[in-house]
Amino acid sequence: MAIRIRRPGLIAVLILAVAAAAAVYYWSARDDQQAPTYRFAKVERGPLTATVAASGTLNPVTSVQVGTQVSGQIKELFVDFNSPVKAGQLIARIDPETFQYRVRQSEADVEAARSALGRAQVSQLNAQRELDRTRELVSKNFVSPAELDTKQAAFDLARADVRNGSAVVAQREASLASARVDLGRTEIRAPVDGVVIKRSVDVGQTVAASLQAPELFVIARDLRDMQVETSIDEADVGRIRVGQRATFTVDAFPGRTFTGEVRQVRKSAQTVQNVVTYTVLVSAANPDGQLMPGMTANVRIVTDTRESALKIANAALRFRPPGETAASGDGKAAAEAPPAGGGGGGQLQQLRQRLVDELKLDESQQARLQAIFDQMRGRFMGLRELPEEARAKASATIRAEMRASIEEILKPEQKPRYAEIMAEAASRSGQSGRGRIWVLAEGKPKAIDVRTGLTDGTATEVGGAGVEEGLEVIIGIQGAAATAPAAKSGAPRMFF
Repeated sequence: MAIRIRRPGLIAVLILAVAAAAAVYYWSARDDQQAPTYRFAKVERGPLTATVAASGTLNPVTSVQVGTQVSGQIKELFVDFNSPVKAGQLIARIDPETFQYRVRQSEADVEAARSALGRAQVSQLNAQRELDRTRELVSKNFVSPAELDTKQAAFDLARADVRNGSAVVAQREASLASARVDLGRTEIRAPVDGVVIKRSVDVGQTVAASLQAPELFVIARDLRDMQVETSIDEADVGRIRVGQRATFTVDAFPGRTFTGEVRQVRKSAQTVQNVVTYTVLVSAANPDGQLMPGMTANVRIVTDTRESALKIANAALRFRPPGETAASGDGKAAAEAPPAGGGGGGQLQQLRQRLVDELKLDESQQARLQAIFDQMRGRFMGLRELPEEARAKASATIRAEMRASIEEILKPEQKPRYAEIMAEAASRSGQSGRGRIWVLAEGKPKAIDVRTGLTDGTATEVGGAGVEEGLEVIIGIQGAAATAPAAKSGAPRMFF
């Protein structure tokens, strides 16, 4: 029996097969087109320098405010801005006429007191002679003893008048000396060698020295030796030591870098909006006199160096493949990450739990603590778009506010232990932390957990199993995929 093949059915089968093959090819090509293209960087070995950046103001090492101890009208000025002066040099004069009259009056008072003293001394001598004659007459019984008592009393009064006259003379002489001192103070003289950097008065201006001396001039002792007064955040001040090398720039000389060293770390704290800073003085040699007081200096203090360190671009530590977050992935690594390390909400929760357990917070305190952490978590996550330096500065501000907010909800007996916990976390953050980098293995990103150390804001020292010089790590995604949310999921480092 012959079998007949229907041509329309065969054609339909062929069409379906071709369509299926085309669909498979299309979706395969589409997947290939959507596969992300990664950007890479290599683990390198080289020098690494950690710095603390801050801004400050250039000031003379020694500047003296010159005032006046007497009131009056400025009659003469002998110096102006930028005038070099020597110690003892006359730089201004207050109208001395009033003080000259006071001196003359005091001199007249002294002369009158001396004349009165002279009359008292003459009276004493006369009383002494009268007393001697009366005593002789009494011995011969020519006068009564009562007369002798009268003469003795007169003599005692005369001697008291002499002592009083001597005291009045001393008083008038002291007044004369004081008047002469005030007259001398009408001449304003430079207390030190230096340069006049500020003049606050003009000829004819009246100055009043009542509760404090008004400022007439400011003299910089030596402008060849200056210093930068800069404010360092409390999170960084622990790394600052006297003698550390520093560099700074000023807007007046773009492209030029000046050098100095840390001279002093002042222990007096300054608190502005719950942000605690400490003043650090950095030397600034100025042999050619180009630097001027008041200039704003951008300072970098070298806190540590590595001559040969394995380092990687910070972008590699911030990178996360699509679908990954800082807190996802290897749960063990996230759990082991210290509170001072870089990460997100998991570390805040670890710190919260530690505070609850060790400080034995009550329910009210726990609720308030959770509210603080919820607020701070949002603020930390909002820093992801900022540049490295701006993010670090804003993060320090948030940390300081968080510490202050937590301390407000604690009882007095809880605060010492809280300070110990935060100090421990801060010390850990200053040493080494943990991070994660990604390499391409079999066409897919593979995570490698690393130890992180010194950083200069651009590159970070890394170490750990599988980390070696020349290793290529992923630092980003090219094309449209680079703007995906997963590529921005790296949260800022939160050092408590």
